[in-house]
Amino acid sequence: MLGRTIRRHRARRKVSQQKLAELADLHHNYVGELERGEKAASIDVLVKIARALRIPVRTLVTRL
Repeated sequence: MLGRTIRRHRARRKVSQQKLAELADLHHNYVGELERGEKAASIDVLVKIARALRIPVRTLVTRL
């Protein structure tokens, strides 16, 4: 669920996984693993991704 949410917001901002990784100071492979649900994200990583996507952290973790 988290991975799909990250992917959806990344696509809305028209940002590649590589660019999101750069903006969030993460490795691009890690971003891909998160989106595929292969890795779990810490709170720190969620904050980095949310800031890079310019959205509140709650947007990533709240079910709609």
